[in-house]
Amino acid sequence: MDWQRYDVALFDMDGVLTPTARVHMQAWEAAFTALFRARGITPPYGDDDYFRYVDGRPRYDAVRAVLASRGVVLPEGGPAEAPVAGTGTEPVTGTEPGIVTEPGTDTVRSVGDAKNHHFLRLLGDGVPPYPDAVVLLDRLAARGVPCAVVSSSRNARAVLDAAHLTPRFRVVVDGVVALREGLPGKPSPATFQHAARLLGAPVDRAVVLEDAVSGVAAGAAGGFGAVVGVDRGAGVEALRAAGADVVVADLTDLVGR
Repeated sequence: MDWQRYDVALFDMDGVLTPTARVHMQAWEAAFTALFRARGITPPYGDDDYFRYVDGRPRYDAVRAVLASRGVVLPEGGPAEAPVAGTGTEPVTGTEPGIVTEPGTDTVRSVGDAKNHHFLRLLGDGVPPYPDAVVLLDRLAARGVPCAVVSSSRNARAVLDAAHLTPRFRVVVDGVVALREGLPGKPSPATFQHAARLLGAPVDRAVVLEDAVSGVAAGAAGGFGAVVGVDRGAGVEALRAAGADVVVADLTDLVGR
């Protein structure tokens, strides 16, 4: 990777910087298993569903995508969601005043909130960063390359804090920012483009680093200088098919010049 050709690096978080993708997988499995059992939905939820319909998508979009794959429609439910980890914020209000959902299986929002509760419980065990990500971040810092995190997660800042990575990033565009700014989630390139603007770089001088098929598709759609697929389980062919210019299994392969 010739970093002289690029000005900024835009990192997805879960699965690229931290192994929280596995934590997300476990939390989604718990939420969807409860839903499928409660409603007799078949076939059972599995890892293939995570990589195909969930990985990289905003939380409630992921619920809708999995339900659609089984031909199931649930009511949206109320606007409340579980508090974001580490912020002490109250649930967000939305378009249906007075309706508050609890984690469960009755609505799209209650399933998403159930997932978030499972995730926050698992997050309490700590989140070490990937060693190869630290090596690459060290090299980029030495070169003076500004970095951003671009994540669909509304818990991104809490995860970065838990992994002691927060000081390394000048910009964080997460699910909270996307909601506030009205930015569509991946596979739209909008959140990556917003991060590049905040760093003051044109998209053709920005590198996107993603492990999710939807995130790679977002990078490919956004006209970025390079889209790096990080294969943490999605598969080389799936990442290439989504538009990755290069696929690596280890970020130290990108240290380059």
